[in-house]
Amino acid sequence: MDSEATKKASDKIWQAWQNGEVIDALPSDCKPTTRESGYAIQARLEGLSSSPLFGWKIAATSAAGQAHIGVDGPIAGRLLAERIFSDGSVLNFGANRMAVVEPEFAFRIGETIAPRAKTYTTDEVLSMVSDLHLAIELPDSRFVDFVSVGAANLIADNACAHEFVLGPKVPVNWRDVDLSQHKMKAEVVGKFQHDGIGSNVLGDPREALTWLINEVAGLGLTIAAGQVITTGTCAVPLPVAAGDEIKMDFGTLGQVSMSFDSV
Repeated sequence: MDSEATKKASDKIWQAWQNGEVIDALPSDCKPTTRESGYAIQARLEGLSSSPLFGWKIAATSAAGQAHIGVDGPIAGRLLAERIFSDGSVLNFGANRMAVVEPEFAFRIGETIAPRAKTYTTDEVLSMVSDLHLAIELPDSRFVDFVSVGAANLIADNACAHEFVLGPKVPVNWRDVDLSQHKMKAEVVGKFQHDGIGSNVLGDPREALTWLINEVAGLGLTIAAGQVITTGTCAVPLPVAAGDEIKMDFGTLGQVSMSFDSV
């Protein structure tokens, strides 16, 4: 795709996102057909943000997540700073059409990770992590039928990034915990509860983190020290509505919560 087509597609997605609208499809002259063209469109969304990039996300790291958006493997997206909220925040439900929340492990990067030809190993990646946080992702899409548009379009759509709640830093020595086997409970208070486990995230959240690092490095991009990488849902996405209160209990690692206003 040339720069004009990339700009046209990203402007279309950005406008829909900012206005709480959806589109049937991108115009044929700017519709991405490869992952690379999808990432080129996504990259321009970062430039339209008013703040430095907060971090990165992975979509579709579990079978449930892949089925939810109609892809057969993970895709990467950007976390924009103006869409980040703190633990306990009350958010406006707005025009959220996916209407789900997802409990996630999020890693804060402690040193700059530069692109390189050699693949990063999990041990290398973990050595560059400063902290582990608990988090809640609130994904959404700018496409009416997000299940059918395919991976390239969903990458352009910022891997269904929308809003994100960054919870507390894990207070215990999480490096001694087998995150793949760590269990948690995801709850919409007074309605229902789902059980989750770290192995739902590409088998291990640490492996998902490594996948993201290598995906971004493969695009020739640098991950800056201080950025946060969230690694995908540990449980089946929980359906939510205006007025709901959400609690994610990660046991010995802590809790993170948020709620929606009732309007």
